[in-house]
Amino acid sequence: MYANLGIGMPMLASNYIEPGTTVHLQSENGILGLGPFPLQSQVDPDLINAGKETVTILPGGSFFSSDTSFAMVRSSRLDLTILGGMEVSQTGDLANWIIPGKMVKGMGGAMDLVSAANTKVVVTMDHNDKSGHPKILEKCTLPLTGVACVNRIITDKCVFDVVPGKGLLLRELAMGVSVEDVKASTGCSFDVAADVAETY
Repeated sequence: MYANLGIGMPMLASNYIEPGTTVHLQSENGILGLGPFPLQSQVDPDLINAGKETVTILPGGSFFSSDTSFAMVRSSRLDLTILGGMEVSQTGDLANWIIPGKMVKGMGGAMDLVSAANTKVVVTMDHNDKSGHPKILEKCTLPLTGVACVNRIITDKCVFDVVPGKGLLLRELAMGVSVEDVKASTGCSFDVAADVAETY
C-alpha cells in the first residue's frame, strides 16, 4: 500500500503500523519511505515533511522533486491519503485549507490529494472546534478543498464512514463515548451501524 500522511495529527499514523505490514508512506515535498515520527534523539533538521515537521526515513526510502511527487498523486499512484480537517459535511465535502481572514502559507497539496481517482481519503481531526462547535456538519461553511471526496472520518470521539448517496454511518466509538454523546456533538444526522462498539 502507498499512502500520504498530511501534517499534524495524520503524521501520528506512522507510529501505529504493525510490524510485518508494508506501507510505503509518501510526503508531497518529495519523500517515499517515511518512518515513525522521530524521538528527540532521532531528529535530523534536514529531514522534513511538507509541513516542515521532522521525520524519519526507512531503509530504501527515496527523495525526489516536488513535480515528481505530484505526478505520483495526480496519476493515482497512492491508495490512501490521511488529512486533517477543519470541517467535513455529511456527504463527504472537505474544508481544510483556509479560514477566511486568517493568514495562510498556501493551500498545500490537499486539493490534488483529494481529487485523485481511486485514492481513499481519511480525515482525522478533533470532533469539535476550540469553542465546542461541531466540525462535522450538514454543509461546510468554510471554503472547500474537495466535494464528496472523504471516505472516512476519525475523531477523538468516533469513526464515521461516508456512504455515497446516504450520508454518515457511525462505525466505532472511542472508549467512554456513547452514541448519544456523538449525536450531541455532531452538526448533522447519521445512521448507526448495528455492530457499533467502543474500539479505541
